[in-house]
Amino acid sequence: MLTRLSVSGFKNLVDTQVSFGPFTCIAGANGVGKSNLFDAIQFLSNLATYSLQEAGAKVRDESGRAGDLKSLFSRTGDTYADIMAFEAEMIIPPNGLDDLGQRAEAQITFLRYRLELSYEEESTISTMGRLVIRKEELTPISIGDAHGKLGFLHRPDWRNSVVNGRRTSPFISTTDGPAGAIIQRHQVGNQGRTWQYIASTLPRTLLSNINSSESSTAVLAKHELQSWRLLQMEPSALRQPDSIDSASHLTSNGLHLPATLYRMARQGADSVETDAQYARISNRLAEMNEDVRRVMIERDDKRALLTLQVEDRGGTRHSARALSDGTLRFLALTVIEEDTQLGGVLCLEEPENGIHPERIQAMIRLLQDISTDPMEPVGPDNPLRQVIINTHSPVVVQVVPDDSLVVAERVMMAGANKKATSSVQFSALADTWRTKNERSLPTVQKGKLLAYLGGAGLVDIAEESAADTERRPQPKRVIDRSDMQMQFKLFAADDES
Repeated sequence: MLTRLSVSGFKNLVDTQVSFGPFTCIAGANGVGKSNLFDAIQFLSNLATYSLQEAGAKVRDESGRAGDLKSLFSRTGDTYADIMAFEAEMIIPPNGLDDLGQRAEAQITFLRYRLELSYEEESTISTMGRLVIRKEELTPISIGDAHGKLGFLHRPDWRNSVVNGRRTSPFISTTDGPAGAIIQRHQVGNQGRTWQYIASTLPRTLLSNINSSESSTAVLAKHELQSWRLLQMEPSALRQPDSIDSASHLTSNGLHLPATLYRMARQGADSVETDAQYARISNRLAEMNEDVRRVMIERDDKRALLTLQVEDRGGTRHSARALSDGTLRFLALTVIEEDTQLGGVLCLEEPENGIHPERIQAMIRLLQDISTDPMEPVGPDNPLRQVIINTHSPVVVQVVPDDSLVVAERVMMAGANKKATSSVQFSALADTWRTKNERSLPTVQKGKLLAYLGGAGLVDIAEESAADTERRPQPKRVIDRSDMQMQFKLFAADDES
């Protein structure tokens, strides 16, 4: 779980700092930099798996394609930032499996990861420009500091279930050496050995290359970073059948939906539990499409295929190819919500795409239910999952919980050579936890938010049913705030006149 991210020198993220709760919605107009924050999260995730060059090449440019490495750095005119810096505070699982399938136990589960990179033109090491590590650190955050750093509303039993262990010394640190920065890996124990590496020659981060015998905690931190995913579920992938021996985990683009659902349904001890799993998926999907009666996976042993089928209230079965894009995405998210094997950070861009405005509230409820419930201890029925979305939809902004909303705005600030540079500023609603804790965000100006919301008019947001409230008590929405009600009424009156 990513609890805070600080970024500087990456694209238009300059001295950017955002704290995250279990569910976060980042709203703003197109082109202000919402997607750059997702790119920073994905970049850190890729650095835990790939080399510096490969991870950098995977970052998209403004056109959505892979850009050159130098373009990753913030730019003022023709001048690029010297350093790209990241600092992520995260909660990792207390145990898991290492890269060889061996059990790994974390010494402490609340960690801070720092990474600084620079760009080097061709040199004796490389005939092409390359990324160079200037600093890498993995350090513990004590249990005593956890309460102050987890600003979102949560119960102590939830915090105690995810923040535990003890350690004061770093797992990875950086020091100065004759040849420049030296990255140090520290063995467990006060008398443990320290390994040293010249930072400028490392082709990848030290964290990405650690195994369990060196540090179980660092391995689990690496796996946590690797679990941060940008979901870009494509309808063409969601419609694909699976072979019986396909991988049974949903990919970021939506492949293996039938195999994943089939595996989840078959995990039950008997046919009753299998039917109950399909029933839960079906009932949730009916919130999006009320004509849905039943969801199932058809197994064809002759062709060795698994095919998604949806039965309507008239008894007619439809394959995934006949379902709308919005229904397919909602179904995939429903499967994610039921799949307790899936954890980590899930980022989604504009989840309202393909969804009728009247159904957007059901989508937001589902995304909240995917994320961990901070009012209950983490366990099999409440996995440590986190959802971060971005949007420019007024309807989404109206219905998200007010303490989950972060607003992105483009600002001009002084850059290199005193030239103005475009950056993104993140702010939050007044009297929410992000504006009241030790790392407060600026308070979004009400006039800007209301103008943004009123520009597209308001929709009639239905009240939540008793069943929805029982599933998880819903916090106050933006549209429910007393300081917004009068303005919403004024906009609604203008729309009617």
